[in-house]
Amino acid sequence: MNAAPYPATRLRRPRATAWSRAMHRETVLTPADLIWPLFVTEGTNVEQPVASLPGVSRWSVDGIVARAKEAVALGIPCVALFPNTPTAARSADAAEALNPDNLMCRAIRAIRGACGDSIGVLTDVALDPYTSHGQDGLLDDAGYVANDITVEMLVGQALVQAEAGSDIVAPSDMMDGRIAAIRAGLEAGGHHNVQIMSYAAKYASAFYGPFRDAVGSSGVLQGDKKTYQMDPANAEEALREVALDLAEGADSVMVKPGLAYLDIIWRVKQQFGVPVFAYQVSGEYALIEAGVAAGVAAREALVMEKLTGFKRAGCSGILTYHAPLAARLLGA
Repeated sequence: MNAAPYPATRLRRPRATAWSRAMHRETVLTPADLIWPLFVTEGTNVEQPVASLPGVSRWSVDGIVARAKEAVALGIPCVALFPNTPTAARSADAAEALNPDNLMCRAIRAIRGACGDSIGVLTDVALDPYTSHGQDGLLDDAGYVANDITVEMLVGQALVQAEAGSDIVAPSDMMDGRIAAIRAGLEAGGHHNVQIMSYAAKYASAFYGPFRDAVGSSGVLQGDKKTYQMDPANAEEALREVALDLAEGADSVMVKPGLAYLDIIWRVKQQFGVPVFAYQVSGEYALIEAGVAAGVAAREALVMEKLTGFKRAGCSGILTYHAPLAARLLGA
C-alpha cells in the first residue's frame, strides 16, 4: 500500500457521512443474494412452529406456495425445500424418495403452478428425510452407509424432482461420485437445464440439530455421519471435494455450515472462481435468536452483519432462514 502518511491520509474522512460510507462500500448485499429454506409437511392449512428454530415453521403445501409468493414479492430469487416425511413413509430402503407424488414433488409442482418461472426452486437430494434410521444413505449389513447403491437412489431422487419442476437439485449427502451420476441421469432424461448445486464441502457439524428437528430425523438418527461428512479440522480436503464435484458437472458449490467456515468459502472462491454458496445453518440461526432473546444486540444488526460477512468472504448467495427479514431490510 502506498498511502500518504497522516494527516494527508485520514481513513476516517470517507466515513464521516452516511452517503460517503455508502459510496465507498466494498461489499453490497441485495435480496437477490438470498435463498429461503422452507420445510414442507403434510396436510392443508398447516403451520407447525419448530421449537428449536424460533420464528421458523413447517408448512403444508398450500402454505409453502404462500411463502413462495412472499419471496417473489420481496425479490428473493429462490426457495429451498426440505420435507418432513411422515413416519409411516420412512423405510430402511428410502423408497419414498423415488415416489413422484411424494411431499417434495407435490410442493415443487404447486410452486411451479402458482408462480411459474418467477422464482427458482432448489431441492435437497439426500435420503435422510426418507430413511427410518436417519442416515443420508442406505446401510449395508454392517450398518455402514454404502456409497454406490446410495448414489443409484440419489439419481432416481434427482430425476423425480426434476420431472416435478425443480430448477436446482442440491445433493447434500456427500457420497463419492454422485455429481457425475446425477448429471448423467439428468442429461439422459432430457433435463439439460436443471442445475446442480453441490454440497461440496459439508462438514460433520454440531450446528445441524434444529434442522434435524424440523425434518423429523433427529429422533431416529442411528449413529453419526462422520464417515461421509467432512472433519471440521480439514481445509485441503474441501478443495479436493470441490475440484471433483466441478469436474463431475456441478454448476455451483456450497460450503456448509457457513460462519465457522468463512476461510473455506474464501479459499474455494479464490482457487476456482466459481459460484460459491453458503448455508447459514439452523444452529447458526438459533444462536442469533438466542442472542437477541438475551439482549446481546438487535436482531436486524446481527443478521445483516453476518450475511454481509458471507458475501465479503466470496459467496454468490446465502441460504438463510432470515431471508425474508433481510430482504425487507434491504428493500426499506
